[in-house]
Amino acid sequence: MKITPGKLAGLKAVSNARNVIAAAAMDQRGSLQKSLGKERGGEATGHDLELFKSLVTDVLTQYASAILLDPEYGLPASKQRHGKGLLLAYEKTGYDATTPGRLPDLLDLWSVRRLAEAGADCVKILLYYTPFDRPEINDLKHAWIERIGDECRAHDIPFFLEFVGYDADGLDEKTVAYARKKPSIVAGAMKEFSKDRYGVDVLKVEVPIVMEFVEGTQAYKGESAYTRGEALDHFRSAAAVTDKPFIYLSAGVSNPVFIETLELAAESGVAFNGVLCGRATWKDGIRVFAVDGPDAFRRWLETTGAENIQNVNRALEHATPWTSKVQA
Repeated sequence: MKITPGKLAGLKAVSNARNVIAAAAMDQRGSLQKSLGKERGGEATGHDLELFKSLVTDVLTQYASAILLDPEYGLPASKQRHGKGLLLAYEKTGYDATTPGRLPDLLDLWSVRRLAEAGADCVKILLYYTPFDRPEINDLKHAWIERIGDECRAHDIPFFLEFVGYDADGLDEKTVAYARKKPSIVAGAMKEFSKDRYGVDVLKVEVPIVMEFVEGTQAYKGESAYTRGEALDHFRSAAAVTDKPFIYLSAGVSNPVFIETLELAAESGVAFNGVLCGRATWKDGIRVFAVDGPDAFRRWLETTGAENIQNVNRALEHATPWTSKVQA
């Protein structure tokens, strides 16, 4: 993959000394607000989100190569990242559940230009996607990503595309039936958005399996979608469809499950290039913040949160530098 000077500088800014992306993710908005409110037994405000994000950023960027934030509630936190790289989200949180296809939308008052002016080294977009949805749904999404890719090209800033799969027929993503479909959904999305027309520089991808349905893993809960050998093959098959740098997201699993997932990826031999890891490092602190307050949450981050992200960093020893996939 050929890369321009601005995009190269942006990728370097969010990487560690090995040119592996060891980034923390803290761009959750609607889901985080609901979780805080639920644990508190009341309402969580915008100020709560800003404070939560600032505490996570201040503590965890001491161990990360970069932080992913949103410009709605994350800009105060971006000032506390200890000189580490900054990715900013460009999409609105969530989707309209009353409209078919989980269609995306951009933040009203932001553009790639404005994100760069706010200090972003890279721009991130989340897209709910399955290659098996109706053609008219996916055509809308393809055109949408093309526009963002061109905007990032115009401003010479790296474009990170995160896609989260779903079942076009409404199957629950937590079932074993969906787990059996997931490898083809992940691989199909990786193949589609590796096309040059989209201008994506880094694919932020789900792992192509669901760990609790993999026989022989610690995460296994007794219902099988794949053997361990089949799971390893799914990692390899998904990685084989792209020449672009790709990193894994934690998708809300616990820290031990995410570590075991990265170990399985390493065992498969795929050349993944890092992580953007959010909830697997700080999710269990939501209750601490909501019930015991910010000071208790900081102490939790400085102990358990720091241990969680250092566990991830150790698992990243098997990651491949993205520089092996690009040509400056």
